[in-house]
Amino acid sequence: MNDANDTPPQASSSAVKYKRIVLKLSGEVLRGGKSGDPIDAPTLHAICNQVKEIHDLGVQVCVIIGGGNIFRGLQGSKHGVDRTTGDYMGMLATVINGLAIMDCLEKLGVTTRVQSAIPMNQIGEPFILRRAVRHLEKGRVVIFVAGTGNPYFSTDTTAALRASEMRADIIMKATKVDGIYDKDPALYPDAVKYEELTFLDALKQRLNVMDSTAFSLCLDNNVPILVFDLGDEHAIRKAIAGEKIGTLVHA
Repeated sequence: MNDANDTPPQASSSAVKYKRIVLKLSGEVLRGGKSGDPIDAPTLHAICNQVKEIHDLGVQVCVIIGGGNIFRGLQGSKHGVDRTTGDYMGMLATVINGLAIMDCLEKLGVTTRVQSAIPMNQIGEPFILRRAVRHLEKGRVVIFVAGTGNPYFSTDTTAALRASEMRADIIMKATKVDGIYDKDPALYPDAVKYEELTFLDALKQRLNVMDSTAFSLCLDNNVPILVFDLGDEHAIRKAIAGEKIGTLVHA
């Protein structure tokens, strides 16, 4: 699509609290409940509809997707796969998921670019910071795939790194749980949900917000993290509007 045809929607300051976000999706959210497919078509469509909804509000959206629905490096190492090899396999899984999201968004009329940390010229651009920022300014959704391009770093770390580089207002971590609890709500009915937390409180209580490397990056660069449940079909829009949803971790 020609650059001249890109007419980025303008963010309405009254409707939008965050202008540029990194949306971190677990690969597991794509797995179908009934079908069991690694990428469930209705689930994929529902997620992309949510992305389109905030894109149409003028929000600049970066998407980072995990690969756990296809292959997870750490699990591979438990079955005899070399950790480095397994991590690269996991990175390739994120590329598959990213292409699926790109295809779905494009069919919904959202111009999208895929940038890969591992060069794959036939299917996406290399990650170039200035180019990624320009895409956002032109109203395109940018999907970052292949993690950081290095083993031993998770897609959580990728989200923290890209959010810092892109100067995003917030990382929105969409999960299957509606926020952060003091203990596992699936195991403990008396688990207490936090509305807000500081980075230091989360560290002291050893809460599983992100892995330690990702969390340290967010702490050092003052990038807030919102953890929320993707189950609500308008969850991302509500988060963008600043509604009380999920758990906000901040400085």
